[in-house]
Amino acid sequence: MYQLTPGVIHYGYSIGCFPMTMSDGSLEWFQPHRRCLFPITGIHVPASLARTIRKNEFEITFDKAFEEVMRGCKRPEGSWISDHFIEVYTEIHRQGWGHSCECWKDGELVGGIYGIAIGSYFAAESMYHTATNASKVALWAMVQKAAAMGMLLFDAQIMNPHLERLGAYEVPNYEFSLMLKKTIKIESPWGLSPSAANLLQTS
Repeated sequence: MYQLTPGVIHYGYSIGCFPMTMSDGSLEWFQPHRRCLFPITGIHVPASLARTIRKNEFEITFDKAFEEVMRGCKRPEGSWISDHFIEVYTEIHRQGWGHSCECWKDGELVGGIYGIAIGSYFAAESMYHTATNASKVALWAMVQKAAAMGMLLFDAQIMNPHLERLGAYEVPNYEFSLMLKKTIKIESPWGLSPSAANLLQTS
């Protein structure tokens, strides 16, 4: 089995695939027939979430606790996030194209979301919470931050009822592929640049 590396991750995402660790420890790549996206203009904010945001219940930070957010997203049993995943994505974060949003309460990390950015494309990987609404606030903040950092496409990968309630929508894979090809070539402050991507693939 080939080794998962930042270069392999970049190649997979650049052609519209994303990896998951299966229950037997093997690695599989997925490319759904329909792709879940969020409008880069922002998520739908229900009334209860709007109240939480207005109250400033959480301190919001970015890229302060990337590995901790990943470990929060890793469920005790049956998680597709393996320890090796955490090592590789943390290296991607060190390289500057892996990003996280953290929600803190009384100095404790209570929720967050992480993902990777290539060009002006952002792929949200996973989110978690230990305090009510913390993951929703993290998602809300991450979409806003991604837009401010030049992202043009915000990928949530697979639709579920929770994401749909927050304003996510689906497009056919062929349409997503066209959007992806364009956005990964457009440089942004947050994303892996095309020149850096070429070096990554040859290193």
